[in-house]
Amino acid sequence: MAKSLDWLAFLARAIIAGLALAFVVIYLWPALTGKSGVDPRNGAAAVSHGPTSFADAVDRAAPAVVSIYTRYLSTRPVGVASGSRVLYRLVQDEGSGVLLSQDGYILTNHHVISGVQNIRVALWDGRIVPAQVVGSDPATDLAVLKVELVDLPIAPINESVTLRVGDVVLAIGNALGLSHTVTMGIVSATGRNDLRSLVYEDFIQTDAAINAGNSGGALINANGDLVGINTRNLDPVRGAQNIGFAIPIGLARNVMEQIIEYGSVQRGWLGASYSDLRPTRQPDGSALRIGISVMEVAADGPAWKAGIRPGDVITALDGETVSDASQFQLAISQRAPGSQVELEVNRESESFQTYATLIQQPPLQ
Repeated sequence: MAKSLDWLAFLARAIIAGLALAFVVIYLWPALTGKSGVDPRNGAAAVSHGPTSFADAVDRAAPAVVSIYTRYLSTRPVGVASGSRVLYRLVQDEGSGVLLSQDGYILTNHHVISGVQNIRVALWDGRIVPAQVVGSDPATDLAVLKVELVDLPIAPINESVTLRVGDVVLAIGNALGLSHTVTMGIVSATGRNDLRSLVYEDFIQTDAAINAGNSGGALINANGDLVGINTRNLDPVRGAQNIGFAIPIGLARNVMEQIIEYGSVQRGWLGASYSDLRPTRQPDGSALRIGISVMEVAADGPAWKAGIRPGDVITALDGETVSDASQFQLAISQRAPGSQVELEVNRESESFQTYATLIQQPPLQ
């Protein structure tokens, strides 16, 4: 009897040890074989783990980020009688910028340098130098500065990078005067154009903290590539938390290159204003927005000459369906003055096709 009990106890211990060994082998099998886990039911690859540190990415980009310090005199009348005195006050502010050329061209925000009399730039290596405004573009809130130095570090840009919602991004800038502050988040959305804060909007939305002083600084990806220029956040007073915006580097660099070459941005202009239409009910019961409404048409402008009138609905631009007024306006602006566009238009129950030759956009009022 005692031998039978001993044998059963030995058998139980062996089974428990075998189960434990099987668990360990199953748990470690992907690592032992060097294969990533794949779900055989749907073929989906297992989620890969990201880096535990983004120090290498910061090391690539941070030397090209600069801190900008501005000063200007504000005036305020003292007293109400005629001939009252004027009180002058020195106002100091800060922002950020990104070096995009070794000979000292810096990309920043228009609102960082607008109306200031003195601009100084603090570099990564500690040098502080004066900067001059080359030009600015209020329509996209971008500006270009120049410092008289050479052999400067520049931000890396990878043309093949496509941002996706969920990508890790880092914001680097002079947050609240704390130079080269780094915050981390993800891409919350791309192509945001409904903030109504600028004429031309195509924002990257991120939950990386963008504080006062971050404006004009770098938004980089996990590899250290520059993907955007940090611009603003939504006011916490409105209940917003971690909702910041950056201008995509493709748009920002194009504006910069034109300012350097021409002194201003060369933009196509159709000579009309537009608004979104309400979604219309589709046969399947869904609602879809098709086309944009023409609100106003400048007399003798390209749209007028093409036969477009207020109340018309533009449904396509160069064969591409149109459904968003802001996207349409941005697309027109990115075409060169003198280029011809094909437009498909609905007027009441009729449809027609027309062509318009764009002209340079007049200065913003």
